[in-house]
Formats: sequence, C-alpha cells, structure tokens
Amino acid sequence: MEACTAVEKEIDKVCSKFGNINDHAKRVLSDLVKQMQNLKDEYENSDSEHVLTDIQIDILKQNMFKIKETISKLASDHRDLHGTVSKVGKAIDRNFISDFAATTREEIFNMPEKVNLINKVICEHFYRQGLHDVADELARESDLTPEPHEKEPFTEINHILESLKVKDLEPALAWATVHHDSLEAQNSSLEFMLHRLKFIEVLRKGSTHQTDAICYARLHFRKFVHRHEKEIQTLMGMLLYVPNGINSSPYSCLLDSELWIEISELFLREACQLLGVCVNSPLTTCVNAGCTAIPALLNIKQVMMQRQVSGIWNGKDELPIEIDLGNENKYHSMFACPILRQQSTIFNPPMRLICGHVISRDALNKLCSGNKFQLTFFRMKCPYCPVEQTPSEARLIYF
Repeated sequence: MEACTAVEKEIDKVCSKFGNINDHAKRVLSDLVKQMQNLKDEYENSDSEHVLTDIQIDILKQNMFKIKETISKLASDHRDLHGTVSKVGKAIDRNFISDFAATTREEIFNMPEKVNLINKVICEHFYRQGLHDVADELARESDLTPEPHEKEPFTEINHILESLKVKDLEPALAWATVHHDSLEAQNSSLEFMLHRLKFIEVLRKGSTHQTDAICYARLHFRKFVHRHEKEIQTLMGMLLYVPNGINSSPYSCLLDSELWIEISELFLREACQLLGVCVNSPLTTCVNAGCTAIPALLNIKQVMMQRQVSGIWNGKDELPIEIDLGNENKYHSMFACPILRQQSTIFNPPMRLICGHVISRDALNKLCSGNKFQLTFFRMKCPYCPVEQTPSEARLIYF
C-alpha cells in the first residue's frame, strides 16, 4: 500500500503539471491567434496598393518574435514534462519489485495432474462468476469434464444476484421459500430481510398501496414474529407516515439504496453456506493470500541474501517466516507441537497422550529414541505431567 501511495504521488505531480501547461498553452496561443487575426483583417481592409509603414512593419516583427518566443517556451515546458513522466517510471521501479522468481517454485506445476488441477480451479472460478461460456470453452480445451454440481448451483445464484442488481426480489424470495427449513436451521435472517425489503418497496408506491402493504405484512411477517418482533414493529410504524411521504419520516433510513447491496451480500453468504462452500472461490482466495504474503517473502528473501543464509529457505512446504493472512483466510485448525515448535503435517500428525496432552509424532519418537526395549513395554513420562505411559498408548488426533 505504501508503494502504491508513493507512485500515486508522482502521478499526481505529472497530472498537475500537465494540466497547468495545457491551460497556459491554450491561453497564450489563443491570444496570439487573436492578435494575428486582427492584423490580417486590418491589412485585408486596406487598399490593394497600400504599402506597409515602418510602424506596421515593427508590429509584425514584434508579433513574429513573440510567436517564436512562445513556441520556444512551450517546447521547454514540454521537455520538463518528459522529465516528470520519467520520474514515475523510476518510482515504480523503486517501489515495486518485478522479479518474483525468488518466491516461486515453478517445478510444482510441471506435472500434468497439477496443471489439470489449476485448470479446474480456474474453470470453477468462471462458473462461480457466471461466465459459463468462458468456463465451458476452458473445460473443452483442457479436456475437463465439469460435474453438474459444480455449475448448476452457481447458475441459479448468479441469476438471483443479477435480479437483485435491478431490484427484482422475486427470484430471491422464491429461492428463500424453497430453502426455508435450511435457512431456519442455520438461524438465518435472509428470508425476513427479503420480505422486509419487499414490504418497503410496496410502501414507496404511496398511500394508494397502503392496504396492499398491510395485507403483505399479515401474510408473510407472522412466521418471523418470534425472532424479529422489534423490526416488524418498526415496519408497522412506517404506515403512519405513508400519507405524508416516508421520505421525510424518521424511517427514511430504511429507503437507503445500500440495503440492496447488503441484501445481495447476505444472500451470497447464506447461499454459499448452504452449499458448503466459501463465499470467495479458491482462485480468489489464493490470489488474495499471495498478494498478502509476497511483500513479506520478498523482504525476508532480501535479508537472507544480504546475510548469505539463503540456504535456510530450502524449498520445502514450510515458509521461513510466519505470515498472518487474517481471520477471513483461516479455514481449519492448526496444531504446533509445544516441544519441537513445528506445525503438524500429514507425516508428522498430532498425537494425544493418555493424560490428555498433545505432542507431535516426531516429538514422541524423540522421547522414545533412547530406550533399548520394545516400544510396547517402554514406559515414558509425559513432558508436561508425571503420568507414565507407553508410546503405543498415544492416539492420532484429527482436527
């Protein structure tokens, strides 16, 4: 962000300088054109045998000199502008590093199955964005066979989102009605929010539709009273201001267009939760995580090269530093061994001892590595409490 701000400042300088030069050039050239046009009109109105006087000749020479001087000044200003523009390029080179090879491992994607996996992720992203023609063409060229469950749910979701953009609630209401039980099970307020917005849209039509609004409320709000009693009371209060216009009422905040954006975001979130998928596609998540991690990785790589310890980063699956991607990018629990201070992997899973303490399998093996007996009979002490146990009594834990 700091790099973007630094470059933006240089761009602002260029735009400001260009605007000043442009305004100055227009003003000066316009004055010169008017002066020359006046001289031309004056000489054309003279007799055909008229001979220029010494004063008129001096005026012409002065104007010609002024024109040359102005053009020279504008050319000089233009050259200065080039210098300012070149500073933008230098600012970009100074603040942005174009060589990201130090943070990549291209060999990971050399295998055909990994390439197919990447194509599948990109294809799924296009389906989730509603770009079915692009996704179908990519699937055809990549020899992929998308499953119906990968495209059909998102087709309906994108259709509903497009309808909400044009303030059409009917597809969303129909979807919420079909999934009423599932939404109730996850304590969702989506269906009520949709009906609330529909009720407000009826009220916006004026006093002639006040009866329609009351009928709509009686028909749809009854099942939401136990959870949204206060919100329903507020909506009923709007009825008092319909004759004089609700735009100037205390409830005018409920007419904000932001409500449509909020309902679209709420629908997308609830629909994805029902499908058991994240709101963001895997491709979006990877790109966002990469953009967050790259600055830190570039910094640590530069430090390691300066200190000549680049061998520490040996290309394994574990990064040389910890990078916080934020809570929005945490999808599963992580376990770090309290003894070896290492994060668990499929080859080094967490193991639960009979006393309840959890350590990694590598730590358990290290604790037992000095014994000369079979592990079945060797008894060890928990590193955190005096409970004795055999290594075979440890159980693998799945988070």
